[in-house]
Amino acid sequence: MAAVQGGSCDPEIKTDIKTEPLGDGFTNSNANDGRMLSTPPGSSAPAASNSKPAAGASEDQQTLLAVLQFLKRNKLTESVEILRREAGLPEDSLDPKGPDSSGAGCGGAAGSGDAEAADASSLLSRVTGPSPAGAQAPSKAGGEDQPDVNVVLSAYSQQGDPALYDVYYSGLKKFIETVLDCHRAELSQVFYPLFVHMYLELVYNNHESEAKAFFEKFSGDQECYYEEDLRILSGLTKKEHMRGNETLLDFRTSKFVLRISRDSYQLLKRHLQERQNNQIWNIIQEHLYIDIFDGMPRSKSQIDAMSGSLAGEAKREANKAKVYYGLLKEPEIELPLDDEDEEAENEEGKPKKKKPKKDSMGSKSKKQDPNAPSQSRIPLPELKDSDKLDKIMYMKEATKRIRLGPDNLPSICFYTFLNVYQGLTAVDFTDDSSMIAGGFADSTVRVWSVTPKKLRKVKSAADLNLIDKESDDVLERIMDDKTASESKIMCGHSGPVYGVSFSPDRNYLLSSSEDSTVRLWSLLTFTCLVGYKGHNYPVWDTQFSPYGYYFVSGGHDRVARLWATDHYQPLRIFSGHLADVTYTRFHPNSNYVATGSSDRTIRLWDVLTGNCVRIFTGHKGPIHALAFSPNGKFLASGATDGRVLLWDIGHGLMVGELKGHTDSIYSLKFSRDGEILASGSMDNTVRLWDATKAFDDLETDDLTAATGHIHLQDNSQDLLLGTYMTKSTPVIHLHFTRRNLLLAAGAYNP
Repeated sequence: MAAVQGGSCDPEIKTDIKTEPLGDGFTNSNANDGRMLSTPPGSSAPAASNSKPAAGASEDQQTLLAVLQFLKRNKLTESVEILRREAGLPEDSLDPKGPDSSGAGCGGAAGSGDAEAADASSLLSRVTGPSPAGAQAPSKAGGEDQPDVNVVLSAYSQQGDPALYDVYYSGLKKFIETVLDCHRAELSQVFYPLFVHMYLELVYNNHESEAKAFFEKFSGDQECYYEEDLRILSGLTKKEHMRGNETLLDFRTSKFVLRISRDSYQLLKRHLQERQNNQIWNIIQEHLYIDIFDGMPRSKSQIDAMSGSLAGEAKREANKAKVYYGLLKEPEIELPLDDEDEEAENEEGKPKKKKPKKDSMGSKSKKQDPNAPSQSRIPLPELKDSDKLDKIMYMKEATKRIRLGPDNLPSICFYTFLNVYQGLTAVDFTDDSSMIAGGFADSTVRVWSVTPKKLRKVKSAADLNLIDKESDDVLERIMDDKTASESKIMCGHSGPVYGVSFSPDRNYLLSSSEDSTVRLWSLLTFTCLVGYKGHNYPVWDTQFSPYGYYFVSGGHDRVARLWATDHYQPLRIFSGHLADVTYTRFHPNSNYVATGSSDRTIRLWDVLTGNCVRIFTGHKGPIHALAFSPNGKFLASGATDGRVLLWDIGHGLMVGELKGHTDSIYSLKFSRDGEILASGSMDNTVRLWDATKAFDDLETDDLTAATGHIHLQDNSQDLLLGTYMTKSTPVIHLHFTRRNLLLAAGAYNP
């Protein structure tokens, strides 16, 4: 095997052999895949590098010989004769190779006979795809594995001399350290993906000691934000470990994206070509996607701001699609003009309903926002009478809303869960702040009323028949006062509950669990109505659309699913993340869904088409919080790296970074008018940030720069308006009431 050098066999043949199984890997047996994938390193490469095909034979003739050989191997002698006669080949044309290839491999012909047989067999694999299992070939990739895993890992079989890997990498490192400062930061980006792929190549080809030495020598040079990935990588020391390892397969199947200026790229290319460093050049072409831009190279701080995800940065074209981030036009509702302020907690069944003195209500503007989707782009549920009443209530509350700003910060009301012993896993408030729900590790969901009004169930069917359905207060009469209590417990899940979400009309509650289901609960009967089964693994989060009816869920199976409450199958499956989908949020116009993931990226999905329209990279840890600004233009994200990043959705760019938290961020919320951003963290603090200033200071010229990167100001301290500490309670949920009072929740951690 010492003669097997990457790049020594005919490149055309090599690529054909390598790509063939990708096309029909699923239709052929595993054994065939093993044979196919092992052909380049095992047999054809040494043969092709040591000798040439028979003199004067054209490529067509070699192909014919290969087909004849295949037929002969399968004992189809009549077909061999017919084809040989039609092709006008002499009778002895197959003789030198015959015994070699059709026998059991103890061939008689030496030297050129072996070479021709191997050469013909490599051509044969081009012409016919994988041969039948009876064909003799070394099975290197192992038949017990899934074909696609074999295909993925096979790329590592094109290996060079293991002793030279250290030299290649050191040489490149020395070169990059000596280039001009302006190029060094950009070229340093190649270290990490090259290091990983070279290490995996050594492991795959059973060079354990060389792989260990290579890892120990160079792993310390990698950026600190890849520490967790390197820890996982250090456990892969044998070829067997590579099979079934999700992180590795992700790394292999998705090209690592680097964004490099044209000048820096030319420098790297010239260096590798001058040194004839084919090993590294092959890895760059095979496993890296270099997004080249014209213009000045980026600085270290600009690169660090965007890097850190599992598969590098996002390609620039990934963020070019048009996004309709504007808000939908509010429905016209006639607002009763009486000034007597009745209790906001007035029974929903009997507000003074039909006194519509016309006052065209407050949609912020009568004109359609040019950036908004059309009203009919996705079907939204019709407004029920109760929804209209709630809208009127909302507008009345809005008139009393406190205008927040740097000089007028919100009051914060904190709900502490006591004696839960780290069992509180999720919290949500209703939009009108009347109820709070908690998901717990003991698989229960609990709902509390946070107003004087207690929670009641609907009466039994027999009692409902006795009610006068025409009466004005029918919604009040159907409730059973005997069941009134401050809280209700709902049981049904068979694992910890990781996500809860109230419907906008407060009639339903969603919960997602480790048991891989999402459940829909009725808040009128406090029973489970539906169990949605689509995920195969734990479901980390779920959220209702702002308009109800639709909801989204995300889980360990690395996909997010869009559902409708009346369908037991998902309507859309959003697939693209390379690790768990940890957080999901609907855009205010309900046409888009944002997902945060353990692969350290945020994706924005179009609900209509199911396509990914934005990929945001920059976080250095799994994302656990997302919040859209009320105007739909911006997105804030928080992660285990303790940073809050701000994104411009229309331009697809990062526009701000808020540093201050010292632990994972689990909750983000914009105030109702979007002037303040609140963040809650495991460091037991709530921090308030000046969102108006963060977004108003943006230079729009910067955003339209062709290179797609801007210089972020380090102005976190200027934007931080206040830090509020709890005694020992991590903050896991935040909510602004309709009047801009901030509610926070968490479980006391003694």
